Amino acid sequence: MFQRSHLYNCACAALLATGLAAVPPIHAQNYASGLTVDLPEANSAALGFAPRVERSPYAGAGSRFDLMPLYIYDGKQLFLDVNRVGLKLLDEPTQRLDLLVERRLEGFPLTRAPASLAGMAIRDTSVDIGLSYSLRQSWGQLKAEMVHDSNSTHQGTEARLGYSKEWRAGALTWRPTVNLAWRNANLNNYYYGVKTGEATATRAAYEPGAGLEARVGLNATYEVSRHWRLLTGVSATVLGNSVKNSPIVDQRVLPSYYLGAVYDFGPHDSEWVGASSPTYFKVLYGRAAADGCHLIKIVTAQCLSTTKVNPTSISAIQVGRPFIQNFNGLPIDVVGYVGLAQHNDSGLQSNGLQVDLFMKAFYTGFPWQDRIKTRLGMGMGVSMAQHVPYQEVGSQAAQGDQTSRLLNYLDPTLDVSLGDLIGSRPLKDTYIGLGVSHRSGIFKSSRLLGNVNGGSNYIYTYLETVY
Repeated sequence: MFQRSHLYNCACAALLATGLAAVPPIHAQNYASGLTVDLPEANSAALGFAPRVERSPYAGAGSRFDLMPLYIYDGKQLFLDVNRVGLKLLDEPTQRLDLLVERRLEGFPLTRAPASLAGMAIRDTSVDIGLSYSLRQSWGQLKAEMVHDSNSTHQGTEARLGYSKEWRAGALTWRPTVNLAWRNANLNNYYYGVKTGEATATRAAYEPGAGLEARVGLNATYEVSRHWRLLTGVSATVLGNSVKNSPIVDQRVLPSYYLGAVYDFGPHDSEWVGASSPTYFKVLYGRAAADGCHLIKIVTAQCLSTTKVNPTSISAIQVGRPFIQNFNGLPIDVVGYVGLAQHNDSGLQSNGLQVDLFMKAFYTGFPWQDRIKTRLGMGMGVSMAQHVPYQEVGSQAAQGDQTSRLLNYLDPTLDVSLGDLIGSRPLKDTYIGLGVSHRSGIFKSSRLLGNVNGGSNYIYTYLETVY
């Protein structure tokens, strides 16, 4: 779905591998997703979900349900915020300048397209690149952004100006926002225009041209505990006159609301200190699981077979740094990973790279720990593939569904200490184990992940050491 988005891949590959320092963060007022997710302390990471309902602008399309996975990271130099990843060029208490790559969440309905769009070429999501500047003062926060299409989807440009003001009352934080966006002709014509070849007796050719769009909203965060936060928000987007007059548009005011929850892992430096923080190095090799051997069957040992029809394989290196040790006094460690994988698609299509970014919890409280140290791990995050893996291309084509390079990522593993197995103290923190590399689209419910139903599973063996 994406093309030439190498900056996105490079930024993901660097994330979590950079040294960090605590700075007061400017809150994330995300225009494209409509969500505001703040980490109260710098150098933090969080995971969560936010179901969102919004009115589609397209005639007859009704409302759209969208499950937004919340992958949040705020570091000294790099950040990840729902649908954007970026580099902080300037980060001070009162101002911030970011270079960002953002997934635009606009486009035609990917399922159940209305009659008004019949016969038209799909208007897809895109990857935009741009700059964002924020200024925070006692009277509120101003944000100015300029983004442009990076992969020749719409070849358009958008300039945004937003204002927000934050109020706190105990555990509740609420923030009204006002935004104005100028969209150039290429952008509006792509998403709301009708090409000459798409015109019918009831749908005239149309080009809305450049114009303004406005949005007002109210977001709130409630701190349930030190780590858990509930999120909610409502907004209304007002389309410009030229867009509203398009023959494929029947709504000018587009309401939207979301309700979600996020788990904040907290600041890295509060649990681990500088050079004393260990580094995890892992190498793995795996083969595609057999048809019908889905994730639940694999992790419950009901199916551990690899496919014999069009077999493909994966090799990867993963590097991790811990966030939390002995979480809440329990034998659980939380580690942030970035991985680089190579797909070998056995000549069925071109081989490709894959970048995985995820948080992973390890449980080590087994009764036999003193004899053989054992870890049960579960990782969750996001995966970006250079090419959609063949296993996904084949399964999705059989169902007549679309594919996506960006998908949700799960990484369940079980391993034991190699040093304990062979009686070698120097290898006590080296582990050998079995895992699953799982990409999925969250059951076709997330536009961020391409509304993909399905994905791929690679059963792998690995060796991991901790320095």
